Amino acid sequence: MVDIALTPSDGLETLPVLLYSEIRANVEVANRSYIIWTDSGKILSYMSEIQTVTVNRKAYHDYHILETVEAGIALKGTEIKSIRAGRVNIRDAYAKPENGELWLYNSHVAAYQPGSYQNHDPNRPRKLLLHRRQIDELSGLVSRRGLTLVPLKLYIKNGVAKVELGVAKGKRLHDKRETLARRETEREIGQALRRRR
Repeated sequence: MVDIALTPSDGLETLPVLLYSEIRANVEVANRSYIIWTDSGKILSYMSEIQTVTVNRKAYHDYHILETVEAGIALKGTEIKSIRAGRVNIRDAYAKPENGELWLYNSHVAAYQPGSYQNHDPNRPRKLLLHRRQIDELSGLVSRRGLTLVPLKLYIKNGVAKVELGVAKGKRLHDKRETLARRETEREIGQALRRRR
């Protein structure tokens, strides 16, 4: 294992690459994607920057997150433009299985200002794109065990909008208080350590 160091302006410290003695590795930096390939054209490593659009902090406060899954979203043209501009809210959103498909409800993607009469409805349900077995597994968890699916994060990966879904169980009031107390204690400890320096 050999590390190839990039300059700090590239945004990454090192890229791990497996190199054989007779193979020379090259690094291509284009559109903030990092590709490492050999002279024969075989790609050894591919990394892409993930641009986080929004994070659902309320979900972390209200739910215990048991598992996470990455899903694509079926969007219209004006919706992806609004998402890239950061005009999206997933705070009260949830996912629900329906007719063998997974749908995202209550997510608000603001209307795209330069859009014409073909602009989208901001609160419309959006289809989530997953493999059939993933949909079946998540549907089973939600129906049998009383769990819910909440979006945790919306981000753009390789130019495609993705949502990170969490299989979640609701917190009780004392759990929320415990979390807030723990956070407050960690904050006080951090402040005390900073004052000592």
